[in-house]
Amino acid sequence: MNITAQMVKQLRDKTEAGMMDCKKALVETDGDMEKAITWLRERGIAKAGKKAGRVAAEGLCNVVTSGNKAVLYELNSETDFVAKNEKFTNLVDRIGQILVNSNANNTEEALKIVDNGQDLNTIILEASGVIGEKISLRRVTIVSKNDNELFGIYKHMGGTIVSCVVVGNADEIIAKDMAMHIAASSPRFIAKEDIPQADIDKEKEIILHQALNENKESAKPKPEQIIIDKIVPGRLEKSLKEICLLSQPFVKNPDITVSQYLGNASVKCFVRLKVGEGIEKEVVDFAAEVAAQAGLSK
Repeated sequence: MNITAQMVKQLRDKTEAGMMDCKKALVETDGDMEKAITWLRERGIAKAGKKAGRVAAEGLCNVVTSGNKAVLYELNSETDFVAKNEKFTNLVDRIGQILVNSNANNTEEALKIVDNGQDLNTIILEASGVIGEKISLRRVTIVSKNDNELFGIYKHMGGTIVSCVVVGNADEIIAKDMAMHIAASSPRFIAKEDIPQADIDKEKEIILHQALNENKESAKPKPEQIIIDKIVPGRLEKSLKEICLLSQPFVKNPDITVSQYLGNASVKCFVRLKVGEGIEKEVVDFAAEVAAQAGLSK
């Protein structure tokens, strides 16, 4: 398979590995991006998801609540300048009210909502023409709670990151603190028990290969069984704790875990959105630089 400069750039953005390491990883995995990330991790060259959530698009995220319903959504623009424009922020607010008063459960359904005789897709297209940039509604997520539960809401820098958490047996302070922690620490799961076994098995396999490769290069290699029985389980446990909310160090007091902070309170679910997460802008000059240095086609 022909490995292009853009493929190398994309892998480098996701892993922060060196350019030539990225090229080699793609060659070894026949251009499969996910396998290339795994290949790099197994050799200790990259960390999981180092820049997978790289912000490469502008706009705002927002969250609107009504009763037991919360709606989180992302509206993208091409530039940060437009994202700060009053017309754009007014559009964000209008969309929030339309969404929270509708029965839409996702982006596709949201774009079909009719407000004052126009569907939301048309409203956005007309605003795009007025503002002068492409504007798109990217993500719409619904969160619900029971009457005896609370929403915790947090918006960072006006909407670059927003989070919503549902807590039980808690007060407003705990709810807000949990939302703030989620925005800052970006957990993927509530607890280890929520992680799919397939994800755990994959992480274990990566850590095993990584540890074995490190051991081969060590001046005093350990017996392979020690790697398997002691080193790998310890690293796996540490890795899983880092992505689970309850086992993370609490952002306002790192000496305790989130679980310890919560006490008798509980977290039912949470959602976190970050502007541009997972979108990447093409950087032509950088790709040309990669091609020139690595001898790749564009």
